[in-house]
Amino acid sequence: MNKMEPENWHDYEVESRREILALMRRISEQRQLVRMIVSGTSDSCITSLLAIDPDSNTMTFDRSVDAEQHHRILAAGGIDCETSLDKIRILFSVRNLRETAYENGTALQAPVPETLIRLQRREYYRIPTPLSNPVRVVLPVAGNGETAPLTLPLADLSCGGIAILDNKRQLNNQIGLVLPDCRIELPEFGPVTTSLQIRNSVDMTLLHNKPNHRLGCQFVDISPANLAKVQRYITKLQREQNARMAGLV
Repeated sequence: MNKMEPENWHDYEVESRREILALMRRISEQRQLVRMIVSGTSDSCITSLLAIDPDSNTMTFDRSVDAEQHHRILAAGGIDCETSLDKIRILFSVRNLRETAYENGTALQAPVPETLIRLQRREYYRIPTPLSNPVRVVLPVAGNGETAPLTLPLADLSCGGIAILDNKRQLNNQIGLVLPDCRIELPEFGPVTTSLQIRNSVDMTLLHNKPNHRLGCQFVDISPANLAKVQRYITKLQREQNARMAGLV
């Protein structure tokens, strides 16, 4: 797996072939986005799992639209993959990728992994960010040949990612888009820098029928130190929330 994974990720390892096949089949049927990363590099692409064949023990992925990247992926010794299913993050590695014919074109085929990591739902507990002391994210946005920072408020936060409120639709909402070098300003804890991948985009209505736009983003290659800072901030918010419910504040 990639460098960001804590040492205890093995606690969530799935080794049952039947369970792995069932998960992969659902990922394929639901057309979940899969991020492929060339092992040991930052070279990545967004793809999808087109088919799974238990009889031949193979999976077929859509190929990269970039021809040069497609050849780099084929030439790589290993590929790390990351996706999600029912808000549960799933990580696995594939080896021996090869090109294969698929419908009217070509695709990528690899053996079904012998193991995968499935992070439990509790790892993705989302907590609303406070209105009294808002959490904001600063995103470097390219335009007119320059990169200018765009600051937007968060709706909620988890150890897997954030939800951004963008009522003016200033941010590109392309699903799968990776935004590098984003800075989340956590009150009292300081900044957390990470790349973000846009996973979903939805219109929503806030109090008093006020419309807004919500972008769900997943952390990409966040460092263990920054992930720990996010966890500490979430723990702080949970304690404050529990104290309010108990009437202590």
